[in-house]
Amino acid sequence: MSTELATLRRILRECRTLAVVGLSAEWHRPSFFAAKYMQGKGYRIVPVNPRYEEILGERCYARLEDIPFKVDMVDVFRKAADVPPIARSAAAIGARCLWQQLGVVSAEADAIARDAGMDSVMDRCVKIEHARLFGGLHWVGVNTGVISARRPA
Repeated sequence: MSTELATLRRILRECRTLAVVGLSAEWHRPSFFAAKYMQGKGYRIVPVNPRYEEILGERCYARLEDIPFKVDMVDVFRKAADVPPIARSAAAIGARCLWQQLGVVSAEADAIARDAGMDSVMDRCVKIEHARLFGGLHWVGVNTGVISARRPA
């Protein structure tokens, strides 16, 4: 467990530019909430979603390959079946980490990332892990009922 915590801490210290695949512009979506939190902690957020031109004041890109600068982490808010091609793209652009959010577990994507020499995290929230490891965990955003894996009815 301590090795795992040390690895997560290292990833979050070293990976400062996060391409968030599937980032939504809707404030109540988990992707928006997590990205806004990380942006507030000094991380550069790079939205990756072909539906939008801008999110959180940052230009939005349709694909990882369209980003014209180096990305450290690819943070994925997509269903597990969509992640393997994203992992291949992350490896192709030289990302250092593939992070699959809560509820997202693709062993195939994990293998692709690790084979490319990347760190790989599955089924964890980058916001929750940052808050837990760097002292920002509190009730705001945890028990609000706003963050949920369930789609609104």
